[in-house]
Amino acid sequence: MEAVSRRRGGGIFESLYKVVMRRNSVYVTFVIAGAFLGERAVDYGVHKLWEANNVGKRYEDIPVLGQRQSE
Repeated sequence: MEAVSRRRGGGIFESLYKVVMRRNSVYVTFVIAGAFLGERAVDYGVHKLWEANNVGKRYEDIPVLGQRQSE
């Protein structure tokens, strides 16, 4: 009896199904948007990690690069 009453109340998976997975077009849009946002988040995190590990070794960190010596 307890399992039946719990099923009627719904849950997170049933709510997710009702909102996202009921129609194929909404599901595909959700997957594509999630992949795009996930890729952006990973790219940002890796870029910041790479910059933090290479401070002082990058092209931008060399102050006199590209400047001519005065004669």
